[in-house]
Amino acid sequence: MRVICISLLLFVTATLVVGAPIDPAQFSAPVRVACIGDSITAGSGTSPGHAYPAQLQKLLGKHWLVRNFGVSARTLLRKGDFPYWKERAFTNALNSAPDVVIILLGTNDSKPQNWQYGSNFITDYTDFIKTFLNLPKKPIVFICDPPPVPEPGNYGINEAAVGEEIPIINQIATEYKLDVIDMHKALEGKPQFLPDRVHPNNEGAQEMARAAFRALTGTEPIVSK
Repeated sequence: MRVICISLLLFVTATLVVGAPIDPAQFSAPVRVACIGDSITAGSGTSPGHAYPAQLQKLLGKHWLVRNFGVSARTLLRKGDFPYWKERAFTNALNSAPDVVIILLGTNDSKPQNWQYGSNFITDYTDFIKTFLNLPKKPIVFICDPPPVPEPGNYGINEAAVGEEIPIINQIATEYKLDVIDMHKALEGKPQFLPDRVHPNNEGAQEMARAAFRALTGTEPIVSK
């Protein structure tokens, strides 16, 4: 079980603790959540309205506002073929005044043409999270272990490189006292939820939304049948 490091974060008059449940009652408006990511966040492989951020919104309810800033094929690596850094979605996410940021990148970085620059992953990832940590609102940042890639993978995306990324992500989380949402564990051993061996289907995205819900609220989601 991962040990969550704790630090204090001030928001208006409330004192929030990283690693502790987020209480919407401490906010004067709905808690603004920015979901950063690639096609898995954008919702490829799911029906309309079933990407994990949309399902997370349904679980969290009216006191939260979840926005999806996912862009397909994008990488965390600056030298990747399609860096998220260059996307308008990145600027829009920074300008969205988030209270909470969920970063799920790394899947496309596992492609051989991208992972050849894997030595830059820790530096690029650290710089990426700092762009959000240094925002005036000082949002709480969650970083995610990418979902598993059932063998033999697809599109050049592969489990071996994802397995190399995860310890780096966890190391960054420890250093910067961030919570990790383990999307890998959420879908591990459930290849039926990853029919093309990369993108979660509706059920897989639901498992991801539940994992994010637990991290944000510290409680189990109530899922309607």
